[in-house]
Amino acid sequence: MHYDWLAALAFFATLTALTLAGSFLAFRVPALQRMRELNREADERKLARERFREAVKSNNRAGLILNWAFYIAVLPFCVSFEARPLWRHAVDAAAVLLVFDFFYYWTHRYVFHGKPMRKQHALHHQARTPTYVDALYVHPLETIIGLGLFLFSIPLVAWIGGGPLNVFSAAFATLVFTQVNTINHTYVNLPRFPFKTLDYVTSVHAAHHVDMNQGNFATLTMIYDWMFGSLEKPVSRPVP
Repeated sequence: MHYDWLAALAFFATLTALTLAGSFLAFRVPALQRMRELNREADERKLARERFREAVKSNNRAGLILNWAFYIAVLPFCVSFEARPLWRHAVDAAAVLLVFDFFYYWTHRYVFHGKPMRKQHALHHQARTPTYVDALYVHPLETIIGLGLFLFSIPLVAWIGGGPLNVFSAAFATLVFTQVNTINHTYVNLPRFPFKTLDYVTSVHAAHHVDMNQGNFATLTMIYDWMFGSLEKPVSRPVP
């Protein structure tokens, strides 16, 4: 693998375009627009508290520094413009997400909820009924570890696969990672049809936030919680 800065630049452009397009289309739906308004109202009250606001800023700063360091120093070795069949795009993206979620599951369960970082993780668990901004109300060290695990998964899958990932595969996996980590903290109260899956995702993570003794440690899928006996039932969510 060689340093391909053009592929890394294309990755960033693709990720940005997919994010903007997805947001534009999603919030053309009135029900989703209403949920965004409710979350913004709750988030404004939280951000009015200086301690909360400064914690979010510190967390964002840590994530930004780590992202840019990775995008400049590592990502160009891991992505390329080499064409792939559609099935390979799906397999590569899924592999990155499943590898990350496996490592994150054990880290979340035994590091964040265990003795090493339980005190730091308690900051995030102050949110008993999380809304959008609570995805960012995290200790910076936790962000560095969690984000680092995802970023590490990209070169790991590329190495296992014997070559760099296609730009689109890597960008799509990153889009899913960033959006699901935000969505699962978002307050959602939607009709079962056609929002059953979205409601389930947020309700499952809401169960994790009831207190620090709950399960549902994975962040993208409940597969590992199901496999390792830590799956909790979804909970209903009161208005924030």
